[in-house]
Amino acid sequence: MKKTRKDNEMLKEYDFSNAIRGKYAKRYSEGTNVIVLDPDVAKFFSDHDSVNEALRSIIGIIKHHRKTA
Repeated sequence: MKKTRKDNEMLKEYDFSNAIRGKYAKRYSEGTNVIVLDPDVAKFFSDHDSVNEALRSIIGIIKHHRKTA
């Protein structure tokens, strides 16, 4: 089936008038790492910053124990 010009047009409900081109391009090009948390764990973290803060704390504990072991 051939696509007509109408098939390629943007639908009215898609409004990109306030969009910023390439907003996440640099971050994406640096690589992504998506991790899905189990629901019982996710309820304790409101956003990615809280998860990163918790993991950095654990990293500090691990480093401390490796030095003393």
